Amino acid sequence: MKKEKLSASFITGVIALVFLIIGYQTALFIHKAAVMNVTATRDHPDTVYIVAEDPRADRLPPEAVQGGARGYGGNGYRDAPGGRSGRSSGGSSDRPSGNWSGGNTYRVESPHERPVQEARATFRERRTVENFVFDPNTVSVADLQRLGFSERQALAIDKYRQAGGRFRRKGDFAKSYVVDDSVFQRLAPYIRIPRIDLNRADTALLRTLPGIGKYFAAKIVEYRDRLGGYSYPEQLLDIYHFDREKYDALSDLITVPRSSCTPFPLWTAPESVLANHPYIGKYGAHGIILYRTNTPRDSLSLRGIQKAGILPPENAERLGRCVIAEP
Repeated sequence: MKKEKLSASFITGVIALVFLIIGYQTALFIHKAAVMNVTATRDHPDTVYIVAEDPRADRLPPEAVQGGARGYGGNGYRDAPGGRSGRSSGGSSDRPSGNWSGGNTYRVESPHERPVQEARATFRERRTVENFVFDPNTVSVADLQRLGFSERQALAIDKYRQAGGRFRRKGDFAKSYVVDDSVFQRLAPYIRIPRIDLNRADTALLRTLPGIGKYFAAKIVEYRDRLGGYSYPEQLLDIYHFDREKYDALSDLITVPRSSCTPFPLWTAPESVLANHPYIGKYGAHGIILYRTNTPRDSLSLRGIQKAGILPPENAERLGRCVIAEP
C-alpha cells in the first residue's frame, strides 16, 4: 500500500510550533539573564558609595542614604555626614557637579535585597570563624558554628551524637562527611577528646570503646568492684578472654588517674572483703589476717606479706602495683 504524503500545511504547522517553543524558551532565558544582571549590578556585595564631606551640607542627599545606608568615617563607624555621593566602581564618578571642598571620605554601603544581605552575612560569618579548644562529643551547636560550621553542618554533627555516635579519636571527627579536610587541619590542634576513666565510666560509656560490647562492659565494671577500683589500665588484661590485641585497640582511649583511685583498705578490711579481691583470695585473706594480728601496726608492709609467702609471687607483685591505704 502506498504511504500517504504529509500535507504542506501540516509540515508548516509543525515547524511553526517548534520555532514557537524555541522562541519561548529563549525569551525565558533572556529574561532571567537580564534580571540576574540587573540584580548583580545593583546588589553586588562590593558595591559602595564614596561620600566626601561637604561642610556646607547638613546631611547626605536622599539617594545616598536610601535604605538607611551607613558609612565609615575617619573616627569609626557612624552615620555618614553631609556630602554628595559618587559610585566607586571602575574609578568613574556619578556625583553631581558642584563646588567640592576637602575633608574626610566615607564608605557608605548601598541598600541590598534580602538574598544579597543573607549572602553577605554568610560571607562575613565565614571570615570571622574562631579557633578554641573543644570536645567534638560535647561541643554545642552554637559553638560549632563559631568554629566555622554552617548551621546545617552543626546540626548534622549533633544528630550523629544524639543517635549514639561518638568521636573516639581526632581522626573519627575528620571522617565526618560535613568536616572538610581544610577545616579539620585548622581545628585539629584544638580538638581535645578526654580519655575514658575506667573508675568512673558506666557500661554505656564503656561500650563506646572499640571491641567492647555488652558482655565486656559488664565484666569491666564487675572486675572494678572486686578490685575496689582500678589502679592501672593494664588490669583489664586480668579479665577472662580480654587479650592483648583487644587491650591495644583501646589503650590510648582509657585512663586511670590517681584522683579516681580509691586506696584498697588492705590493713583494715575484714576477711570477707580481702577474700573477694582477685589478687588475694580465700587462703590469702586468712593469711593476711594472721599477719596483721601478729605484726605491730607500724611494721605492716607488702614486703612483709611477700616474705611470709602468704601470696603467690605473681599476685604479690600485682598487689604491689595497686593503690593501698596506709596502715
